[in-house]
Amino acid sequence: MNLHVDINKRHAERKEFSPESLAKVNELMLDVPEGKHKSAVLRVLHMAQDELGGWLSIETMDYVAELLNIQPIEVYEVATFYTMFHLDQTGKYVLEVCRTGPCMLVGSDKIIEYIENKLNIQVGQTTEDGMFTLKTVECMGACGYGPMLQCQYKNHEFLTPEKVDELIEGYRSGTFEK
Repeated sequence: MNLHVDINKRHAERKEFSPESLAKVNELMLDVPEGKHKSAVLRVLHMAQDELGGWLSIETMDYVAELLNIQPIEVYEVATFYTMFHLDQTGKYVLEVCRTGPCMLVGSDKIIEYIENKLNIQVGQTTEDGMFTLKTVECMGACGYGPMLQCQYKNHEFLTPEKVDELIEGYRSGTFEK
């Protein structure tokens, strides 16, 4: 997804890290060579997404740039490149289905279609109740275990429609919470 597409809906109120997270950022910066603060952007973006609402607004990315003393474009480049970062508000659970060759060969396209039908959404959409967002992503590094998806940093492998039903119910009921 490009950053310039529908940029107006990507804005949110500026939020800032808790004192504990700021301390973690400061500690991280002690390990980063002077002038190489950009090398911390992935870790800080993960922290921001996890702590500041589950997605990265323009304001959040600008805040990360400010903390790291780098240009905002340097943060945008990273956030827009990696599918693990969400540039729009998402549901409580983001179902990230691998769509690369190895997973596609073993049926990820059928799993994507099954989830779309089950949740009555398309890729990139969120269910009306705000519980689930469906995304497709590039290789998740589990080529021998496809089709697979990741949700809440947990991999779900060798998916079938029955396994998808179980995991959706598990997330709805809180069984699969972090």
